Amino acid sequence: MDTAAAAIKAQGALVRSLMRLGPATQLRLAGGSPIELDGQRLDSGIQLLLKLMALAPQPTMERLSPAQARAAVTASRAMIAAPQIPMASVIETTVAGAEGPLPARLYVPEECAQSVSPLLVFYHGGGFVICDLETHDAPCRLLAEHSGCRVLSVDYRLAPDHKYPAAANDALAAFRDAVARTDEFGVDPARIAVGGDSAGGQLATVTAQRALAEGGSAPAFQLLIYPVCDFAEKYPSYELFSEGFFLTEAQMDWFGQHYLSADDDLNDPKASPLKAGPLKGLAPAHIVTAGFDPLRDEGEAYAAKLKADGVAVTLRRHRSLIHGFLNFSAVNRRSHDAVCELAGVLRGALAA
Repeated sequence: MDTAAAAIKAQGALVRSLMRLGPATQLRLAGGSPIELDGQRLDSGIQLLLKLMALAPQPTMERLSPAQARAAVTASRAMIAAPQIPMASVIETTVAGAEGPLPARLYVPEECAQSVSPLLVFYHGGGFVICDLETHDAPCRLLAEHSGCRVLSVDYRLAPDHKYPAAANDALAAFRDAVARTDEFGVDPARIAVGGDSAGGQLATVTAQRALAEGGSAPAFQLLIYPVCDFAEKYPSYELFSEGFFLTEAQMDWFGQHYLSADDDLNDPKASPLKAGPLKGLAPAHIVTAGFDPLRDEGEAYAAKLKADGVAVTLRRHRSLIHGFLNFSAVNRRSHDAVCELAGVLRGALAA
């Protein structure tokens, strides 16, 4: 093991040990006073994790190139990694994209190994620029384990090499391919959901909207985890949580600049799902937001739009958490519990 890898491993062990401390001790280490904003109190473990991140000597993402940002994410992932949740099988495969095959990974939990099961077509977050199958391996395993669903994680094309609407087109193509391969994947064709976190939540939303508008098979359910819903407008939560809570306003601007090509893209529903027309007939949705997240208000505005348009929707705000909690579930108990909860919602929604 080289020096850098050994250092990352040691840092990861330290982070995991600190995350196992009691809330009072974590709070003392994080500065002594709880962070309270907008009537919410930040989880003590998350507050300590944010302090540790702030102490790390690295430039902010918006000062990096996309390649540098991806390398930084890979390094940080190693710090919060945990032992893998075992699956009955994890299958490396491909699915159809809009312009060619895409890498994908099928997770089959033990309870689904001997029977046809529901499927979640999952799109990872990362602002359409960073992240991949590896960054979201642990969350996909956790979702599969607690939802009783197979999970098909899709590695869509990233910006700026593939700008808008490449990711949106890949997401729809991948969903349609999964529908066409239910026998191969061991899936009940009537119980296929789409879902994802952040940018991936936006892709799931757009896929559901386009499947409804363009005809053909449509998802049975949407699992939208702090989704990007509106590039055209910044909601009050952008100002409240513009910096200091993992995802920043500057980072969102950086993502948008790399993904989108023209101002006209901002109001296209494939980029800003909140700009879509009436959505009656859309698949039921469960929308999850985090209290300390710049994207909180637009996700909740999208839930309100769905409800107004007659779509069955449930909304859950995790008031003490931040954007990205899906990826902190291995080291933060409250984040872990939140992911298990939304997996339970998916289980109920796709029950036979």
